[in-house]
Formats: sequence, structure tokens, C-alpha cells
Amino acid sequence: MTVLKRYHPDAKCALDFTSPLELLVATILSAQCTDVRVNEVTRDLFKTYRRAADYADADLDALETAIRSINFYRNKAKALRAMGRALVEAHDGEVPRALEHLIELAGVGRKTANVVMGNAFDVATGFVVDTHVARLSYRLGFTRAEDPVAIENDLRKIVPENDWILGAHLLIFHGRQICKARRPACERCPVEGECPKRGVDQPLN
Repeated sequence: MTVLKRYHPDAKCALDFTSPLELLVATILSAQCTDVRVNEVTRDLFKTYRRAADYADADLDALETAIRSINFYRNKAKALRAMGRALVEAHDGEVPRALEHLIELAGVGRKTANVVMGNAFDVATGFVVDTHVARLSYRLGFTRAEDPVAIENDLRKIVPENDWILGAHLLIFHGRQICKARRPACERCPVEGECPKRGVDQPLN
């Protein structure tokens, strides 16, 4: 991670947010959708939906319209409304600061919960594993696993806990800018000499 820290000094969460609730909503929307598109949608969404109660009381058709350009917008609109109601009913309208409570919310899995805990509350509860992190973990020889939870467990064993939050951002940045899925720019990679290059798009054997 030391080399990647020097190479990607601007690595950070790519989603725009100003509160834990905004990050929670943005991360739910980001599933199978680009961060760029999510940021375009939330720019207006967050002007209308400011509190958990706004999502809890939302007209479903209006919420769907507000996020229509997001993949699976109907299911995500339902998840946002259910999430808002759960926050109002069980957490006084606040985003809980505990992984186990976050995972109980509609539309939230371990990855989303780790994103919120790390980036909204600066608490390293785990290592965020998205498609970029999973791909680079294979390529760099960090894991032989395919399941995200298993990949996370392998990363947690080899990456110091104080680097879990930033480490995910570093791998994501590197995956987007250098180690791309189809045509990795190995000639520009600062860790090219350490990469086993086994099965570029496959788990290690």
C-alpha cells in the first residue's frame, strides 16, 4: 500500500456527500451504477430529500422519477423508502454507527455498511470489496477467493487495520486509472514488478 499511497495521493471516496445519510443513500444507489452517474442524480436528490423522514414519507412515484437514470431505480426507490422508515422508527432518524445495525437496513449489505462506517464515521469495520478491489486482489495475488466476504477476510489478514479504509480507495483508484479490466496499463504501473500477473481476469490457481 505504501507505493500506491505515493502514486495516488488523492485517493478518496468518489461519492459526493455532506452527511452520513447522504453517503448511505449514495452508496445504496451506486450498486451496479457508476459513481459519476450517482453524483449527478444526488446533486438534485439531496436538495429535496434532506432527512430520513423525507425518504420515509416519500411518494414512491416521485422518488422513482428523481432517480430514474440509476440502474434498477424502482427497487432502489423502494429500498430508500424502507431505509428511511427504519431509521425513523428504530434510530431516531439518524444513521446508526454500528455495522450490525446498518446491515439490517433495506438495500444495505456488508460493502455498503463498510463504506458508511469508514467514510462517514472514520471507523474501520472492514475492507470494502467492490469489483475493482476484487479484480486487483486477484491480479496482485492477495487472494484466491471469488466471494466478496472471503476476499475481504484475506485482505484484512495482510493489510494493517489502519489502512483498511484508505486501502480500498487506493485499489479502486488504481483499478480505474491503471489496472483496468480489459487493458491494464502495466507499463505505467508502479507495482508492476511485484504483480504475479497470473490470470489477468481469473482467480489465482
